[in-house]
Amino acid sequence: MSFDVSADAYGQFMGRFSGPLAPLFADTVGVARGQRVLDVGCGPGALTAALVDRAGADTVSAADPSPSFVEAVRHRYPSMDVRLCAAEELTFPTGAFDLVLAQLVVHFMADPVAGIAQMVRTAVPGGVVAAAVWDSGAGRGPVDAFWSVVRTIDPSVPDESRRPGVTEGHLAQLFERAGLQDVNATALTVRVDHDSFQDWWQPFTLGVGPTGAYVNSLDDAARSRVRDRCRETMPEGPFATTATAWTVWART
Repeated sequence: MSFDVSADAYGQFMGRFSGPLAPLFADTVGVARGQRVLDVGCGPGALTAALVDRAGADTVSAADPSPSFVEAVRHRYPSMDVRLCAAEELTFPTGAFDLVLAQLVVHFMADPVAGIAQMVRTAVPGGVVAAAVWDSGAGRGPVDAFWSVVRTIDPSVPDESRRPGVTEGHLAQLFERAGLQDVNATALTVRVDHDSFQDWWQPFTLGVGPTGAYVNSLDDAARSRVRDRCRETMPEGPFATTATAWTVWART
């Protein structure tokens, strides 16, 4: 899936969750100073920043299929090798990185097994390949409360609960299908504070991802109905929400 939105819009929508997830992910897979690291599907750079903090800007590279996201990361790190390409078509050399990571990307890949296989290709023998995906299969992702409300209005609407890797054990299965063995798995949880219901709701109107596309597809009356139904189920504020990501990693 393409995220044809500005880096700022993505940051307001998913960045509030991906930002705190990134350091947990990087620490879980052992990113350290001097390692050569590739951020696959880097978005506007939430994980990239955590990798730079741990490994150093000179050893981190990144890739994303969204021109606006690539431009944002290039602007932030002018000396970094940031390439416009999808996970399934990585243009980096074989065996170039000690760690290859994909945060919140696998479930949006057109071909997850092919994308993970490309990650494996770019890792050195014995290197680490890792990914994190929201646990939407169990309703623990950051947008699952939204979809739960939408399904009370339109039970047939396709949400994110059937995307690749979002159910327990499936991300590890995708890794195994891509040729990896001895796959490790854990769950990482983040907490995000919201000043008010409006603070929680407004990012859904920015057109980011499947939720944003759905909201933008509604007419004014239908959008108001969804918003009002969400308001009935969410606190007025301030309040906090949590989101949990399945995280897996393996050595090549």
